[in-house]
Amino acid sequence: MVWTGTWVAERLGVELIGDEELPALLGLALRRNPKRAHLLVSSVLGKHVPQHPSVVYGSGLGLGLRVRELLGAEEAGRAVVLGYAETATALGHAVADGLGSAPYLHSTRRPVPGVATAGGFEESHSHATSHLLLPEDPELLAGPGPLVLVDDEFSTGNTVLNTLRGLHERYPRDRYVVVALVDMRAPADRDRLTAFAAELGARVDLLSLAAGTVVLPDDVLEKGQELVARHEQAAPVTGPAASAAPASAPAAPTAGPAAPAVPDAPAVPAEPTTGPAASAMPTAPAVPTAPAAPTAPTRSAESTAPTRSAVPAAPTPSAAPAVPTPTVIPAVPTPTDIPAAAALPAAPAVPAAPAVVRVPLDWPAEVPDGGRHGFTPEHRARLEAALPGMTKALAEALAADAPDGADRAPRVLVLGFEELMYAPLRLAGALEDAGLDVRYSTTTRSPVLAVDDPGYAIRTRLVFPAHDDPADGPGDRYAYNVAGGGFDAVVAVVDSAADTPELHAPDGLLAQLAAHVPRVALAVVPSYTPRPRSQPRPQAAMDPMAAPEAPERSSMLPEPLRGPAFSSYAPEEVGWLLQDLSDVELEAPTEEREEAIQRGGAHYAESLPVEYQPSARYQELFHSALESSAARIAHAVGTVTETVLAEKPARPVLVSLARAGTPVGVLMRRWALHRHGLDLPHYAVSIVRGRGIDANALRWLAAHHDPADVVFVDGWTGKGAITRELAAALRESEEFAGFDPEIAVLADPGSCVRTYGTREDFLIPSACLNSTVSGLISRTVLRADLVGAHDFHGAKFYRDLSGADVSNAFLDAVEARFDEVAATVDTDVKDLLAADRTPTWEGWAAVERISEEYGIHDVNLVKPGVGETTRVLLRRVPWKILAKRGAGADLAHVRLLAEQRGVPVEEVDGLPYTCVGLIHPQYTRGATGADGKAVASR
Repeated sequence: MVWTGTWVAERLGVELIGDEELPALLGLALRRNPKRAHLLVSSVLGKHVPQHPSVVYGSGLGLGLRVRELLGAEEAGRAVVLGYAETATALGHAVADGLGSAPYLHSTRRPVPGVATAGGFEESHSHATSHLLLPEDPELLAGPGPLVLVDDEFSTGNTVLNTLRGLHERYPRDRYVVVALVDMRAPADRDRLTAFAAELGARVDLLSLAAGTVVLPDDVLEKGQELVARHEQAAPVTGPAASAAPASAPAAPTAGPAAPAVPDAPAVPAEPTTGPAASAMPTAPAVPTAPAAPTAPTRSAESTAPTRSAVPAAPTPSAAPAVPTPTVIPAVPTPTDIPAAAALPAAPAVPAAPAVVRVPLDWPAEVPDGGRHGFTPEHRARLEAALPGMTKALAEALAADAPDGADRAPRVLVLGFEELMYAPLRLAGALEDAGLDVRYSTTTRSPVLAVDDPGYAIRTRLVFPAHDDPADGPGDRYAYNVAGGGFDAVVAVVDSAADTPELHAPDGLLAQLAAHVPRVALAVVPSYTPRPRSQPRPQAAMDPMAAPEAPERSSMLPEPLRGPAFSSYAPEEVGWLLQDLSDVELEAPTEEREEAIQRGGAHYAESLPVEYQPSARYQELFHSALESSAARIAHAVGTVTETVLAEKPARPVLVSLARAGTPVGVLMRRWALHRHGLDLPHYAVSIVRGRGIDANALRWLAAHHDPADVVFVDGWTGKGAITRELAAALRESEEFAGFDPEIAVLADPGSCVRTYGTREDFLIPSACLNSTVSGLISRTVLRADLVGAHDFHGAKFYRDLSGADVSNAFLDAVEARFDEVAATVDTDVKDLLAADRTPTWEGWAAVERISEEYGIHDVNLVKPGVGETTRVLLRRVPWKILAKRGAGADLAHVRLLAEQRGVPVEEVDGLPYTCVGLIHPQYTRGATGADGKAVASR
């Protein structure tokens, strides 16, 4: 049997070193990302590679049994399991089933209106990074018992670190168990988790089926990029009919026992436990035994193989079993040429209306479709009780549609849908128990190159448009190793939210399946929408569209703070929906704050940086920049204000996001008064990344104004994190459904919003300084001992800096140019209102690319644009500055700040922003960066 990593290993010189089971568990494929050449493809996960459902379920179930043994019965009884979307959702379910009594939650990339988030985190290396946690029970993660985190693989461990950092801050506990099919971390990555666990004072154990490392040549990225480009150029994909593979596609499958596109992985356990009888969980199949490793030369790698071990605060050698004797699959000499692609056979025409059989499922009432909002052992028992009836319906539909005279059982693929993996896996397992020849896999968001070669893990690819109205917009989705897999029938299982016209379109998933598989059936699982705990859910089915109750508003909220008592702005300019913390000591040295933030011991909003005191040279730069850019800023202010007035016929209520948005909100108010005689209300509220917008401030606004009239205002966009934060916060509760999540900004270089003054990335002088250009108000503060449940977020008024205050000088200089730009604003706004202003989010894509290219692996440490780069230099520990080659006066103050702090400025080509600030990725005092250069602080 040829190892499905051979094709990549031979061409890129990649080596897989570690346990002897690794070749049976993993193959290799190529990403389209030039910053990470290879992709580890699991043969037992059921995502990219169709596999026996008993193997997929048994792998996770066996890991769950090992976790139960590790924890002991008492601790296992208090455990909660958390899986990662989208790849590990079913794996996490199976681990929870193995534990027996553990509730399960998986992260999601699908926001659900009316459901509050219990947290979130970033998966920086992924094509879709943001994870939400949306439990129906808000106390699900709050218990003191162990938390079991489940992912399909550990590559660097960054996702686990991000998760632990965020969850431990909100729900601290003493013990974590991290579970994966394979642990492929390098020694340095394992050491990072060990050190992090010690800092938390918590024990972190790791369990996996196998462990090893991937050895990559220094030039692997360049060679991988070239290989993908040459291969795609040789055989490009140009539409639905050619979507089976970007390289050479196999002929359309025939009804018969054709060889599978990818070899099966471990053998099916003798007695898989996947049916109703498994609910009591007295026993379970052992983890499937891997077959002999595919033919390949081997050598001992005992000295370099990683060891699965606990990562406790104190050593605990008994936490995990020893690693078996490792083997290696060495690279072979790289060929100089790619073999010519085989001739592409004519793909079958995609039918306009594929003959799809819809199979009604008698899904048990009130059982969730998966773990997006939580899944309990009681839910599992009710699902398993209903499996025989649903299995019978599917089996009868498949038999009724089978051709006459068949002398064998049909080969059936049950195809799940992105995060919806567990329900189709259990249905597939029940069909397998009933005697059918079944494989299981799911669709995915991940773009991967397909190559029709036995030594490559992704043989064919179907491409189709997203069909569940995803929050991040439309895009391609994929089903791998389906075409050419010899399947007689495919059962596509989706939830009702994804049963849309796009699913049934001529280029949709069902049509793509019908072009390559003789028979297609569709089974729809009802999407589960939880209600607040104040509304008990009856046993009978309920209207999923009914609105949840809003919590009571507080009647004790104070009136806004105003100048001159709070801020140097005139009282009519802005009302601050904040509490005054001026007498509280909140400042800490920048280096101390950065170290605490990155190790997970503090949130950036819990303290304040020491206010930067500009030198005389820097002040001269500010005034010079203001003089040269005042008209440009006035034009942007006029453009964004006129756009708002055109799209909000009623009198808008400006609500700026403190503090960068506040000077912009004041200027917009001045424009409306100057040009139209409109005296617009203006308030400033706090929003904190990772914590959301101040809910009490929103309650005050809703009590005094129509939420539909509120327009949120900010200074600029970087990668759009605050834009997403606001949208997510307003989706969390029906209480705030009347607020429009759109943000109006002065500058939108990240293309994240529809309402903007410009999309150019230029120097806005209000970004050059801190409080002295923002009414002498600090950045906002959110700390549990200072901000209670009925309080506004806090901030400080730096009265002692009044001698350096230029807040009103900045406003007056820009307002003085209003008449000068009025005519061009009127013309430009007409054109803008008629144009397509749909956000492209190109800034977010650029940040993800830079994060990977520079080895940071955390998008939160990449700050794009002039404004965000300035903030990095003033408030954080910068590592380096990326500057667009040829950028001139807009970067004079950035270069000066970088010089003062000893930070290198690297000029680069192809940067979508004028500059990008990189925060030190692993800061401790005295740390060095990935290039070995020390970080200076002066």
